[in-house]
Amino acid sequence: MSPNQIIEIEGVELHLARPVREIPPWIGQREVLLQLLAAWSLFSEDDLPLNPRLLGKPGVGKTTLACAAARELEREIYIVQATTDTRPEDLLVTPVLDPSGGVRYMASPLVTAMVRGGVCILDEGNRMSERSWASLAPLLDHRRSVDSVVAGITVNADDDFRFVTTMNEDASTYEVPEYIHSRLMPQITIDFPEEDEEREILRIQVGGVEDEVLEYVLSFLRTAHLADLRYSVRDGINVARYAMKVLRRGEAGDAAHAVDAALHLALGEEEAEPFRLA
Repeated sequence: MSPNQIIEIEGVELHLARPVREIPPWIGQREVLLQLLAAWSLFSEDDLPLNPRLLGKPGVGKTTLACAAARELEREIYIVQATTDTRPEDLLVTPVLDPSGGVRYMASPLVTAMVRGGVCILDEGNRMSERSWASLAPLLDHRRSVDSVVAGITVNADDDFRFVTTMNEDASTYEVPEYIHSRLMPQITIDFPEEDEEREILRIQVGGVEDEVLEYVLSFLRTAHLADLRYSVRDGINVARYAMKVLRRGEAGDAAHAVDAALHLALGEEEAEPFRLA
């Protein structure tokens, strides 16, 4: 997509957002990828794609999974980060001052995905209020459209448009209203990767990681998973990266001390204690 692309809907010019380019690869867990692709598929000319929700602990790769499915379909990827402060206009169309003194209407990544037939990933959707979810209700049923009060237009989704939301399993979220919940089907649950999958993820994400550092970090992750702790491969990537930096700077005698230092800084003194290596 060319920079600053502009389209016109009902006489209103919309400046489109840019798609996401750099996404890490999805490794392993082919079954959940196929479940997501099935939800987006059509079994007849009259069928419509479903709007699934991906549920799992933070850091298990929900967003990466959604991006992998979009890549399989060769669709552009647009990500909206939901927060407790997300407003309907943030999800749809936002007015900004034009350099000439007028008003410029900026399409959100979601609206851009709708008009371009891309994939929109609403990240951490259960952090969003009911007011914001209500603005998406017609998009998530047979109407497949949204109404922008700010711009005074209705935007219809291209036939190729696909939607998915990720949701974290934690307490710091809103309860999604039932009329929205019923539109977000099916629920696809993502668990922690297997050990060989985590090893491959770490090798790819932490280029040049030493084998000893890698094995210490994997041991930390396996122990955390068995204890049903929240730590994920994302935490493992950060620990491995910091440990390698410490080693390269000569600030630790060996891999065990480097990973120890990384764990204590990442987790805090008390929480890191059960994982002590040196």
